[in-house]
Amino acid sequence: QVHLAESGGGLVQAGGSLRLSCAFQERTFTSYAMGWIRQAPGKEREFVARISRNSGRTYYADSVKGRFIISRDNAKNMVYLQMNSLKPEDTAVYYCAADGLGHCSGYGCYDVRSRYQYWGQGTQVTVSS
Repeated sequence: QVHLAESGGGLVQAGGSLRLSCAFQERTFTSYAMGWIRQAPGKEREFVARISRNSGRTYYADSVKGRFIISRDNAKNMVYLQMNSLKPEDTAVYYCAADGLGHCSGYGCYDVRSRYQYWGQGTQVTVSS
C-alpha cells in the first residue's frame, strides 16, 4: 500500500500563490507518474496536472495552464504543485495521486478515473475574491 500525504493548502486572495506538497511514503516513488486532481463542492473530480516518472513530461488542464507548475524531487520522494495567479474557481480539495500503470498517451494522460491507484487525503485550497 502506498501512502500519500498532501500539505500546503489554505486560504488565499485571488491573484495570490500557494505551493502544495505531496510526500510519497514508500521507496518505489520513481515507479509512479504523479498527478494532482481537484474536486470542488458538488462537482466531479477534475484533472489538474501530471508529471512523468523522470519529470520528462508534464500535462496540464487548460484551466490552469500557464498558472500552475507541477514538479517532483525523486531524491526526496516529493511532488509539488506551484499555483500562481489563483482564481476563486480554483477553490477545491486538491488530491495527490500515484499512477503505476506506466506510459500514458493522448486523452489517457488526463484521465482521473482509471489511471491512479493511490490517493492522498486531500488538502483544501480556498481562493477568496
